[in-house]
Parts: sequence; structure tokens; C-alpha cells
Amino acid sequence: MNTPPPTDRDLGHAIVQNNCDFPVYLWSVASTVLPEKTLLPDDEYSEVFRENPDTGGIAIKISTDRDGLYTSSPQMIFAYNLSSTKERGRRQDKLWYDLSDVFGDPFEGYPVNLSPSEPLISWKDGVPPAGSQVRAVDPSTDLVLSLC
Repeated sequence: MNTPPPTDRDLGHAIVQNNCDFPVYLWSVASTVLPEKTLLPDDEYSEVFRENPDTGGIAIKISTDRDGLYTSSPQMIFAYNLSSTKERGRRQDKLWYDLSDVFGDPFEGYPVNLSPSEPLISWKDGVPPAGSQVRAVDPSTDLVLSLC
């Protein structure tokens, strides 16, 4: 039997802040792709954490190129998976999240920070370090990805 997901009022947000002096382009990808969002300098994108039973998680894909999702441009991926289980009769909710790049490093030369995270996810030069960037938090936590 599946454990029902927490209600929206219990959930935090995935937030992307564009502190760059150039626009960035963002797509929220689950089993379907939401329309492209343009984040101008000093803009912010926010979505309530949600489940995706078809693929297991959500990937917020970010590029410095318009249509970058479809042209294999360098992309940053802020991925999360809302997990609900029952242990010893008690509901255990966790939000697993990760930050990575594919097809190159779109923010090379610019700082990137994801907070709160323990240990800290901070790419001073916009390039991911070696090793895993997977973390887990309570799903009521707001996670803020700060670009530039």
C-alpha cells in the first residue's frame, strides 16, 4: 500500500534565483516538460515540491541558451524526489535532491550555491566538484538555488 504524499501546505519550494546579469532559461521536467520560463536578471522561479510517480522525480533544467533543453546546450540540473514511506507505523517524508551539469557547465566562471544544504553545495567557479552532490532534507524546507 502506498503512503499518500504530504499535503501542499506541508511542502517547501524549489526556488531558482537569477543573480546573473544575463537571462537564463528554465524547464521543469517530470513525465512531461512544462513550458520554458525566462528568468531575467534578478528574477526568481518557484515551484512547490511535487511527486512524479511515473519517473520518480523532478528535474529543473537551466540553460543560458534559449531552447537549450532541445539543442543539447550546457545545462544545470536541480533535481529532487519527494519520498514518503512508513517506518514502525510512522510516516517518514524526505526530499532527496541533487545538483549537476550535463553537456558542459553553463555557469562556468560564476558562483552557484544551493542552500540550505549539509554539507554545503557551493560551486565557486560554477563547475561541479567530483563526487556526489545528493542530499536529503525535510520536505517542508525551501531549497534556494542561487545563480551568479
